[in-house]
Amino acid sequence: MATYYPPAGFHFKVEFVGVSGADSDTEQRFQEVSGLSVEIETEELREGGENRFVYKFPKRAKYPNLILKRGLLKGTALLAWFKSAQNTYFTVPIYDFKPADIMITLLDDAGQPYAVWNVVQAYPLKWSTSDFKSTDNSVVVETIELAYQYFERKM
Repeated sequence: MATYYPPAGFHFKVEFVGVSGADSDTEQRFQEVSGLSVEIETEELREGGENRFVYKFPKRAKYPNLILKRGLLKGTALLAWFKSAQNTYFTVPIYDFKPADIMITLLDDAGQPYAVWNVVQAYPLKWSTSDFKSTDNSVVVETIELAYQYFERKM
């Protein structure tokens, strides 16, 4: 009888499609990805005379922000993309800035794709770094928060 082992969640890569310079191996390495979830909003309808329950009707899908964390990089293409977005959002029409699709690939033991999520039209909202503490021996982590339209799981 074959035994199934679920994949490990630590072997993955993140690719920014359409961001100039973000195709290098260094730019694709992150230590954490969160926000790959979807929730269906509902609308409640109370019918007169029916006190046992409330009807719930589906409305639309809701996606949280995508959060990526990695060690601090110097001269990163994603930071240049973020600055481009920041300078474009409030000074010129939004169509001058191009959102990026993001491919998040979970890899198996052999380094082959096990599952792929395509995050559609992501754009940056927030960029932050971890606190600097003289009493702590930790790596400086930068956090990138992105909004997106939706995602699709390909495999």
